[in-house]
Amino acid sequence: MTNHAINRRGLLKKIAWGASALAGAGALGTEAYLLLKRRSMDDLYGPYPDRSALKALRLADVKAEKPNVIIIYTDDLGYGDLGCYGSKAIRTPHIDRMAKDGMRFTDYYACSGVCSPSRAGLLTGRYPFRSGMTGNPYPADEAKGRVLLRNLGGQMSALGSMDLHEGYATSGLSDKEISVASGLKVAGYRTAMVGKWHLGDFGKQPEFHPLKFGFDSYYGVPHASGMRPCPLYRDETKLKDDILDILGDLTGLYTTEAVKFIESAKGQPFLLYLAHTFPHQPLAASANFAGKSKGGKYGDTVEEIDWSVGQIVDALDRAGVSDNTLIIFTSDNGPWFEGSAGNLRGGKGQSMDGGFKVPCIAKWPKRIKAGSESCELVTNLDIFPTLLHLAGVEQPSDRIIDGKNIFEILTGAAPKSPTDAFFFYHYDELQAVRVGTWKYIRKTNLYIWPIPLDAEALPSKFGANQLGNERLPLLYDLTLDPGEKYNVLATYPDVAAKLEKLMSTWETQNKKNPRGFVALAA
Repeated sequence: MTNHAINRRGLLKKIAWGASALAGAGALGTEAYLLLKRRSMDDLYGPYPDRSALKALRLADVKAEKPNVIIIYTDDLGYGDLGCYGSKAIRTPHIDRMAKDGMRFTDYYACSGVCSPSRAGLLTGRYPFRSGMTGNPYPADEAKGRVLLRNLGGQMSALGSMDLHEGYATSGLSDKEISVASGLKVAGYRTAMVGKWHLGDFGKQPEFHPLKFGFDSYYGVPHASGMRPCPLYRDETKLKDDILDILGDLTGLYTTEAVKFIESAKGQPFLLYLAHTFPHQPLAASANFAGKSKGGKYGDTVEEIDWSVGQIVDALDRAGVSDNTLIIFTSDNGPWFEGSAGNLRGGKGQSMDGGFKVPCIAKWPKRIKAGSESCELVTNLDIFPTLLHLAGVEQPSDRIIDGKNIFEILTGAAPKSPTDAFFFYHYDELQAVRVGTWKYIRKTNLYIWPIPLDAEALPSKFGANQLGNERLPLLYDLTLDPGEKYNVLATYPDVAAKLEKLMSTWETQNKKNPRGFVALAA
């Protein structure tokens, strides 16, 4: 589709047209068909290599430490939503204690500003475009009306682009991707996942089930709780058709399952991936937490997650395995309609730091010095190679792994970041890059979906090179200006030129082999 500027009249026509298209008795035109169609990422990036060209991982260091690992992944938690990151409205004593007992990261980034791409990057150590997980997969039997409205929302979120980025998102994570769970199983780990998966509707498409990606057990939901239907599963058994009536119980249910798993791990190293449903909309908390926070419903859900962290730490203490357990607490992206990005600009779905930079705390008493802090650039892509290193498993040699091993940052042995550049993607579009203290933004967007667009409240013009009333590109020195308020491109045009060239070179390199497999590069 061609690019257009979206104005109030044009948008209202699109919405009216969409409603009339749905009302038509199956007589959808070409444009309606494109709005409803789910297109394969193979159309953009080509297929994966044959399985015969892929290489299995092997255990390279039998004497590796093999700590237990717990990854606590919250949903839409902002940089400023925890006490240890400056929140005054939300009480998080257990998470704050984790920060005192471990390492707090000030410059940790998720690899995407939206849910599913971030999770794909976390589990694979690869930028989401390589797996085709550039957007969120939706229920396989989603009603056509919801598909249409969602894709219209996708148009609105672009504010000037008619490209339906979400329409190209793959249906789920390919089984040719190696997850961190699969990697740790090579080293003899027991593995479990609890919570929100959001890497494919495995109820209708079993090939996307967490059990296919190295997890020994699973308890949770296939996608965001606001998507209908949202069932609850234990392994491959559906427990409930929809969790709407138990929404406020989810954090407690997840916590019970996580504690049971910890208590069942007797002498064998384990990986627990706990992916909370909250504080993603719609918000709900149990009776013990509802209405108790000074941060409203949003704060209630965060305070219940904090309680959950306390329960998990207590379970580790009771099991006598706290000292050699690495707990990583973080978020998939920045805050959406509520929550705080602190002093950062923007939020979920945006390439400003408020969408990508999130809290991250790591606790490992055996190795991480209590009360330590890292101001180095690290990302959720780094978790995959770091955990494989700790388990003594070789890094994949048949594909590009974008993350870096940050073991020496965690232990303080070599505090400098091994990441030279971090690239910001909005769906499949490269929008910005950070190198050192510099951040260069070529293009960004105002992410408003699915809240209706109030055109009167927005700036009057949205040209292809505008963000509100600002001219693009933008250059920020994040050390002096973490809120991205002062565009210094005119002062440092040479820096901007170098970063633009870096982005262009990166795009050219990856256009040749976006999947990043050795077999495809040959």
